[in-house]
Amino acid sequence: MKQPLSLTWELDSIFEGGSASPGFERFLSELEGDIGKLAEQVRAAKAPADLESTKSLDGVIELLQSCTARLVQASEFAGCLGAQNQQDKGAVRLSGTVAGLSARFQGVSSEFENVLRQTEEDVWQEWMARPEIAPLTFVLSESRDLAREKMSPELESLALELAVDGYHGWSEHYETIVSSIAIPYTDEDGEKLLSAGQAFNKLQDNDNQARKDMFVKWEKAWEGVADYAADTLNHLAGFRLKLYERRGWDDVLKEPLSINRMSRESLDVMWDVIVKSKPALIAYLERKAKLLGLAKLGWEDVEAPLARSSGKISYDRAAEEIVTQFGKFSPKLAEFAERAFDSSWIEVEDRPGKRPGGFCVSFPLSKESRIFMTYSGTPSNVATLAHELGHAYHSYLLDDQPVLNQNYAMNVAETASTFAEVIVSGAQVKAAGSDEEKLALLEEKIQNSVAFFMNIHARFLFETRFYEKRKAGLVSAEEISALMVEAQKEAFGGILSGYHPHFWASKLHFYITDVPFYNFPYTVGYMFSTGLYRLALQEGPSFADKYDALLRDTGVMTLEDLAGKHLGVDLSKPDFWQGAADLILEDISTFLDMTKHLA
Repeated sequence: MKQPLSLTWELDSIFEGGSASPGFERFLSELEGDIGKLAEQVRAAKAPADLESTKSLDGVIELLQSCTARLVQASEFAGCLGAQNQQDKGAVRLSGTVAGLSARFQGVSSEFENVLRQTEEDVWQEWMARPEIAPLTFVLSESRDLAREKMSPELESLALELAVDGYHGWSEHYETIVSSIAIPYTDEDGEKLLSAGQAFNKLQDNDNQARKDMFVKWEKAWEGVADYAADTLNHLAGFRLKLYERRGWDDVLKEPLSINRMSRESLDVMWDVIVKSKPALIAYLERKAKLLGLAKLGWEDVEAPLARSSGKISYDRAAEEIVTQFGKFSPKLAEFAERAFDSSWIEVEDRPGKRPGGFCVSFPLSKESRIFMTYSGTPSNVATLAHELGHAYHSYLLDDQPVLNQNYAMNVAETASTFAEVIVSGAQVKAAGSDEEKLALLEEKIQNSVAFFMNIHARFLFETRFYEKRKAGLVSAEEISALMVEAQKEAFGGILSGYHPHFWASKLHFYITDVPFYNFPYTVGYMFSTGLYRLALQEGPSFADKYDALLRDTGVMTLEDLAGKHLGVDLSKPDFWQGAADLILEDISTFLDMTKHLA
């Protein structure tokens, strides 16, 4: 791996010229034309009456896949431009253009789904058995079944068009709110204003007082925009609820569960196992408070590092460590990660104007990924880096699949990313050279459990309750904050000295429109990946190939079927989930044993 590594990503190989790229403008123009052609073909199409007539739709499916790939390519490029510089007005314009094309395409897709819906069952079975179509059977059948539960194609198309400036428009408005956040901070270089992303990293400072001071500023900043955020959240939820009502859907979790290709039964069993495991996490947090010299942890202390050292992990060193640990599980994974670093696929520079958070996007035409984050040298940053590389590897494994089969659910996406984290953290704990080092690494691992078992559980409880309350009308910022604190207290067992009332305003995930309820899939992915890691420890090196095979099937199977085929387990029963939880509880037990003389 060549070093020093670039701190900024390279986007010109995707489209040269950034938001002023002539090539991207041509690309969008050609895509618009092809979506028009697809619309004409779909409008002329009729439900096939026999096997022979299904062949007339081959060209439609081919163009549908081509437009899908190009829309993803365009959307991710525009998103990258906006993330690297929130003041890039050209990126905002391009995102709007892509959103319009996407809405039009989704409308055409809805009309095509109606063709699928109207196809008689006997013809459907013969159609899906054709060798050219058979690889797409799962995705096409899924679309057909969902179409039967929606409104008429005309109304679905209208809803999609209205969503551009309504539903999705409110989501984009939230980005504008975030870009206005500027939090004062003073260091050895003097006073400066931090973006939301930069300020968030400061919440993990080793110094208790520095953390508390920043948290007060953080809360105040989001309180200052709470009314705007509340308007945004209310209108997003209102649009979603009205659409569900017109479709005849009573359960707000129906769509997210469908998108994540999992059953409510499996989700409920997983949460039940987690709730029963929380006493151990509460004991960990109580011990952590003592180790930090606090009577109780405040919200800002939950993710605070126990180590007092102010040393930072350089980006180059983090990259080396990740590649090394990946290699112990799978040389193929390590080779891929090295390629990502060497090819400047990763944006990590700590600078003003960047969007907060981290993400990974993949470009189906270029067969490349890009990773975005703000790296400041913390162990958490290293974990995020490994996490996003896991996403990229997942997409890489699907590069040779039909475009429609590359659309995997968020929960299995989070499985691949979280598994990559677990590989790094698990190997590091084993290789620790001292008890002090092992304790620090173990604590970092357990912090993930706190995040997925408690923080995300709080988000899930909050969002389900907010949507129920929203059915009765608009919910004020003060009411939303009260719901947030109530959910946090329940999820954390009431053991914290203070909570984060405006967490709902600061968290992008509540405002994402592509995937509703952008919370529980993280925990599902964490638990599923931990269960996979447990099996990997039992089976040894041969598990790497099984893992790759599972990821390749993520676009064409439900979560339950994936687990049944590749692991031989039933996710509607607690056994697999409990096995994952037990591995986590082992870490907590070790931590408590190692620290009992320190508390």
